This record gives sequence, structure tokens and C-alpha cells, in this order.
Amino acid sequence: MTDDTLEPLNTSPSFREESAAAATQKFGPELLIGSNIFRNTNGVVTIQGKEQLVLETRPEQGLLLVTIDLYDATGSQIAHVRRNVLVINRAAQFSIDIHQATTDMPSDAPWVRVYSRQSGEIAFEARIVSDNRLQITAGRFYSHTGALVDITPHYCRIGSGRTLFGDIVENRGKTVVLG
Repeated sequence: MTDDTLEPLNTSPSFREESAAAATQKFGPELLIGSNIFRNTNGVVTIQGKEQLVLETRPEQGLLLVTIDLYDATGSQIAHVRRNVLVINRAAQFSIDIHQATTDMPSDAPWVRVYSRQSGEIAFEARIVSDNRLQITAGRFYSHTGALVDITPHYCRIGSGRTLFGDIVENRGKTVVLG
């Protein structure tokens, strides 16, 4: 006598297929801000409730694009950089330097630097570290509330109340929130 029961056909993907699909899925950029790592971001940084910074890459052109609003200590906007172009620059206070990569060498990575023309101090500096990894290497600027944002290789401090040091955050494709 034969067994006539039929087993249902398993049409669900195997574990291996699911893992391969996950590995090829594109994740958003990883932002290194001070000693903090923000994984799978959308490249946008919100500071004290306001979108203040956007980082984009154009690997085919060898470019890092920065959009940032700069304020003074009272919270008044004094500059706006839109994709590496100073659109607003009250009293010609800031200059911008851009390095466009011309080779695939890691030492030729794209970077953007915004600095004060009067003091020569860096207000903001970012670079591409590797594929899908962007680093804010320095920052000393104000938020829209007038709080000082201070970024060094070791920490990110917003005003006098909040310092981020060594945090690792999974953003799941969303905005980085500071302060």
C-alpha cells in the first residue's frame, strides 16, 4: 500500500537566499561624528530639532556634497552652503574649500571644508572615509538656538549640556538626531 498524502511544496526562500538578499541590500551612509558612529542614515543631521546638515556623495564625480546652515551665537542665520556653494554668506565671513577625488586611492578621498575668513578657524569639515562611510572631522558652529556645536575626533558636544562620546546608533535609514 502506498501513502498518497502530499506534502506542501516549500516556496519560501531559504535562509541562504534571505542572507544573500540582505547582504546586497543598499544601506544608507554611515556617519562618523566625533567618536560616534551613526549607521544606516539618510545623510541628514538634525540639531536641536532642526535639519541643519545634509551630506551626499557623488562617487562617479569624486565629490562629497555638503548642505549646512550656519548661525551666530544669537541663533541668527549668517551663512548657508547648498551642495558646496555658499548661497548666503553675510559679510563674506566664510570660505569653502573642496577636494574632488581624481583617483581611486584612499589618500585622494573627497573632502569639504568651511572656514572663517577672519580667523582661519574651521567651522565645518567632512570627508569620505570609504564607500558609504562619511566622517565629520571637525566642527565649531552654532545651532539655530545659538548653542555651540563642537566636533572633534573624540566627541560631539551640543551646548553645555550634552556630549556624545563613543555612541553607536542604528538609524534604520532615518535622520541623525543631535541635541
